[in-house]
Amino acid sequence: MNNKVAYITGGSKGIGLGIAQSLLDAGMKVAFTSRSQEAADEAARTLGNPERVLALQSDVSSLASEQAAIRAVTERFGSLDVLVANAGVGHFAPIDSLSEEQWHETIDTNLTGVFNSVKAGVEGLKASKGYIITIASLAGANFFENGAAYNASKFGLVGFTQAIMLDLRKHGIKVTTIMPGSVATHFNNHTPNEADAWKIQPEDIGQMVVDLLNMNPRTLPSKIEVRPAQVSK
Repeated sequence: MNNKVAYITGGSKGIGLGIAQSLLDAGMKVAFTSRSQEAADEAARTLGNPERVLALQSDVSSLASEQAAIRAVTERFGSLDVLVANAGVGHFAPIDSLSEEQWHETIDTNLTGVFNSVKAGVEGLKASKGYIITIASLAGANFFENGAAYNASKFGLVGFTQAIMLDLRKHGIKVTTIMPGSVATHFNNHTPNEADAWKIQPEDIGQMVVDLLNMNPRTLPSKIEVRPAQVSK
């Protein structure tokens, strides 16, 4: 992993930032995005190591934006070895009050956004025989009330990831989707606090990504469900 290059979408906070820190600690060069350049720059200051960190503004719902971000990564670091599609949003409402705008933002970010990131990075990953990791959710296997948009996006993401795994392994690219349960992040306007200690922490997902990248090349865990070891207290 030393000096290999990772690109993480939605990396300025939460799971994405936890993954960025873990990969940086493992010796990788890390590029990550936020929809806000200011937020990306603030996260980069938190990470330190400016010679091995690149903070970018990108909107995953735009293929052109993701293509520009990938170009910036390869221009700075020379290659692309790992793509972590993490950017996501959540709108939760019953179908009779779920707005068209909420539906489109959820699908365009959580599903089409991953398509855009993969399309932008796939040729570079072919060259490096790299790794694609998507961050889905247990909501991609378990539907729930008020979850029409979110469930649709994550069910779709799991299916998309498993299909491209079959498409790309003949090119030497590994593909895995990670499906976390409750994670202590700012997702859906939540502020992490001491009461979240029972939840999965962002660094736990980061360690899982490191473990995947260190796995023997002949093995491919294509789908991983991960839950807190305990229930809410």
